[in-house]
Amino acid sequence: MNKRMKNIMTQNDFSKSYNLVDAIDLAKKFSTTKFDETIDICMNLNIDPKNGEQNVRGKLKLPKSLGKLVKVCVIVSENKQQEAKEAGADIVGSDELVEKVEGGFTDFDRCIATPDMMSKVGKLGKVLGPRNLMPNPKLGTVTNDIKQAIEDAKAGEIEYKSNETLVQAGIAKSSFTKEDIKKNIEFFVEKISKDRPSGIKGDFLKKLCISPTMGPGVNVDINSIDRL
Repeated sequence: MNKRMKNIMTQNDFSKSYNLVDAIDLAKKFSTTKFDETIDICMNLNIDPKNGEQNVRGKLKLPKSLGKLVKVCVIVSENKQQEAKEAGADIVGSDELVEKVEGGFTDFDRCIATPDMMSKVGKLGKVLGPRNLMPNPKLGTVTNDIKQAIEDAKAGEIEYKSNETLVQAGIAKSSFTKEDIKKNIEFFVEKISKDRPSGIKGDFLKKLCISPTMGPGVNVDINSIDRL
C-alpha cells in the first residue's frame, strides 16, 4: 500500500455510510491520480443468483455521458456490411469475423448482430458471454436496425448485468461536477430499481457504494438517494 492510500485509509472512516453528497465528495477526494478516474458504482441486490428469472440486465444512457469512445463490432451478412460501415461501426464482418471472435478476438466494447446471423453468433457465447459482449435482442443488440443500434452504442449507452448479487458500472468521471455525478447515480439507481424482479420480498437494494478507479469504496446511505 503506497503512502497516498495509507493516508486515505487512516484519515477516513470506511465502516460508516455517508449521505450521497458527502460520499461523492469523498470519492472525488480519493481520486488523486494524474488521469481522470472513473467513479464506479456497486449495488448489492436482494436477488437469488441461482434463479435465472431474477437476473438483472439492461442498458441505459446516463444523463451525463462518460464520453467514452465505444468500439463497435457488427456481425452481419454481406448485404448489410456497407450500411454498418456507413453508420460508424469499427469492425464489420460475417462468417470470417465469427471465426475470428471464436478464436479469442474481443477488441471491442459492443457487439451487434442481425437476427439472421444468430445461428452462427450463438456459438460465441463462451467467448463473449463472460465479457458481457454477447448480442441480445432484449438489449437491442440483435436487430435489423443496424444504424440505430450503432448510433445508440456510440452515444454512450452503458450495459449492466448482475453478477451473483452485484451490479457494477462506471457511473461518472472524477472531473464531473458533484451535481452531475449525483444525477448519474440517482438515474442509475432508479433504473435498477425499476428492474426489480417479481417475487422479491423485502428491500430490493441492500447496499450501495461508490469508488474511484484507484481508490477505496465509500458506503452510501441508501435513504439519502432521491428516488426512494
